[in-house]
Amino acid sequence: MPLLSIVPKAERFTKIRKQFCKTLALSLTVGSLLAGATQAKADPRLVIFDDDGFSIAQWMIIKAPNVRVLGITTVTGDVWQKEATNDALRGVEVAGRADIPVVPGATYPFLNSEKLTDRWEALYGKLIWKGVWMKKWVEKTEQPLPYYHGPDVVPDLPYGNPVKKPENERAADFLIRMVHQYPGQVSIIATGPMTNIALAQTLDPEFAGLAKELVYMGGGLNPRQTRPGVVAHQFAREFLNSPRREFNFRLDPESASAALRAPWKHIVMVPADPSTDTELTPEFLKKLEATGTPIGHVMKWHLSGFPLWDEIAASVWLDPSIITEKQELFVDVNSQFGPGYGDVVSWTPGYEPGLGERKNEVVLRVNVPKLEKQILDLIGSPQAPVSGRPLP
Repeated sequence: MPLLSIVPKAERFTKIRKQFCKTLALSLTVGSLLAGATQAKADPRLVIFDDDGFSIAQWMIIKAPNVRVLGITTVTGDVWQKEATNDALRGVEVAGRADIPVVPGATYPFLNSEKLTDRWEALYGKLIWKGVWMKKWVEKTEQPLPYYHGPDVVPDLPYGNPVKKPENERAADFLIRMVHQYPGQVSIIATGPMTNIALAQTLDPEFAGLAKELVYMGGGLNPRQTRPGVVAHQFAREFLNSPRREFNFRLDPESASAALRAPWKHIVMVPADPSTDTELTPEFLKKLEATGTPIGHVMKWHLSGFPLWDEIAASVWLDPSIITEKQELFVDVNSQFGPGYGDVVSWTPGYEPGLGERKNEVVLRVNVPKLEKQILDLIGSPQAPVSGRPLP
């Protein structure tokens, strides 16, 4: 065959081979993307929510897509552990998710107590908020005085008590078991005192290292009033003279310090600072109620006039793009019984003493309209019917 007749065929073969390779590469790329999307859909984010109550923040996480809530663990803080457990049991029922385990945690802090708090106040001045030990306000406030009672009293819920029962396991043991069962995958969102977290780390030194991350609401750096109005002014009283003091840490400083020194792979701190830009106003509560969902229905019993402390932590975990200002700091908690007991201690990298402090990603400001939209979208999304007792 003449050489000139072979060349065009060779060129055509080369072109065909190149086109085949391009098609194959494209197929592999598309296949990889589809496989990745399928894998992402098949592998939801795993989370445990540890808190001293149950409200909008927990419902946000439960209603979020591609999230698997392994459990809700409870601890004493604003209310006693048994009351918090009752709230959580009813909360998962209202969400139509009675399948989510609710695991009772610590009833008392590591060391702090009501008598020690009374003694501290006699030495260093009155605290604005004391949680379960709160008997009266020092100054007039818009918020109602909570019902003071002992640890075994569980008040009835206005939207019905739960049928679901708590798990027969301690929160610290549950936390340990979950991070061993899903190593490197479990996020822990802690929005109350850190007693359960510290207990888990004390019982199992591998605990924090096996978790994926810790996202917590606690402490303060330099929060200041940013919103107008009486409610915002009254909440700002707490920070005027003591900007580093915040209730979650102040109730159990020893646990907070122990938990934050644990070897977490990643820590996100949501202090009180970004919460001053937020408020659960009566108007916003009406929007939540107008969603027409069972959770929205419960909003008519929810008190207005509170900052969105825990909701910020939940939102930051769901969508970090909500953060508009953040900083890396080494963080610890003052556990010495003196005027700074329970206050945050922090250092910019390089200034920390190196005694076990861990670097935190500290959230300073968030996009409030985006936060509120996220809450409305999640609370208003479709859900399973209420399990347990029907809503009144």
